[in-house]
Amino acid sequence: MIIHVVRPGESLYTIGQLYGVPPAKIASDNELPDPNQLVVGQTLVILEGMRMHRVAPGQSLYDIARDYGVTVNDILAVNPQITDPARISPGQIITIPPRTRKLGTIEVNAYAFPTISMDVLKKTLPYLTYLSIFSYEVRPDGSLSTVDDEPLIQAAREANVAPLMVITNIEEGGSFDSDLVSTILNDEQVQETLINNVIETLEAKNYYGLDIDFEFIYPEDREKYNDFLRKVVERLEPLGYKVTTAVAPKTSADQPGLLYEAHDYPVHGALADHVIPMTYEWGYTYGPPLAVAPINQVRQVLDYAVTAIPRQKILMGIPNYGYDWTLPYVSGTAARTVTNTGAVDLAGRVRAAIQYDNASQAPYFNYYDAEGKEHVVWFEDARSIDTKLRTANQYGLGGVSYWTINSYFPQNWLVLQSLFDVEKVI
Repeated sequence: MIIHVVRPGESLYTIGQLYGVPPAKIASDNELPDPNQLVVGQTLVILEGMRMHRVAPGQSLYDIARDYGVTVNDILAVNPQITDPARISPGQIITIPPRTRKLGTIEVNAYAFPTISMDVLKKTLPYLTYLSIFSYEVRPDGSLSTVDDEPLIQAAREANVAPLMVITNIEEGGSFDSDLVSTILNDEQVQETLINNVIETLEAKNYYGLDIDFEFIYPEDREKYNDFLRKVVERLEPLGYKVTTAVAPKTSADQPGLLYEAHDYPVHGALADHVIPMTYEWGYTYGPPLAVAPINQVRQVLDYAVTAIPRQKILMGIPNYGYDWTLPYVSGTAARTVTNTGAVDLAGRVRAAIQYDNASQAPYFNYYDAEGKEHVVWFEDARSIDTKLRTANQYGLGGVSYWTINSYFPQNWLVLQSLFDVEKVI
């Protein structure tokens, strides 16, 4: 795998010539809507695959390896017929492997809304270990909202992907509600009702496990939440169900704030099978323009997370979206959500060159709209995804978790499959 950044004057033809890959293959792999319209600064993932090389007179394995950007050992690994590296003959055909070697095997979770296109879902499932269907909203009496999840569960299981039931403290028709979750955590009978309803749904819908995403919990309910998690695990574990929790992106145990204080990393790490730090939303809808998941900030979260949670249980959050802000930023105004592919299309329409911020390891661009207002767009591309996946590997994490997969981002999966094999648990 090569990540190519488009330069001024380049075309798919010249890029294909550069790497010896047919332009049609590059366009197909990256699912380019218009192969003739490239954007300066846009990334293209070049999948070389196995290539055949005819040895020229005077060429050595070292020369060939250098020309292709691989090592002699890489070539020997796929050419067992070469028993003496010093003795190759002119005209001999040898196989050249891709220059990217896989880093290992990881688990991949992804959140999806029931409204996801089934075509998008089925294209994505081969790259997943778990599919977390978002979400069953809990009610003050312990009952649950209804979710049209059967088609997603069936598709997931047919693709050997483990479906996870997600419960949230989202008030129906609203957002995450602190009072709602407090009501549940402070009433033993309501908790019992809720857990029974969860088990009934897990069994009836053929789920693999449960993902608990309770957010904005009052700090004074921290121990109540820990106790609730213990009850859930004690009830679900004997039944064979796995439990995952989503937690705020904390950088220390005592980090202040409603989002953070009730999420007790050591307790989650001890109880849950997986913990998902939501390492995104530094740039968010009502905040100032920033990368959604700047890698320097993500690393600060992971630095703390690995001291409190077993590394193999951590699934690092990765965003599958970006934002478009109007400048100058005015506090309280909303940014517009964009897809990663939509951001590139927008850059092409407004003739903006895509830039890359090295500190955050994220792409962005500026443009002016029809009314003359300046905008800045931050999003994800192949480079930022590559950095995030390699970071997960560097920290020895169990894997990653995407929010969300409702929009298809081809380059993400090209990079993922080039770096890792995805573990399947069913």
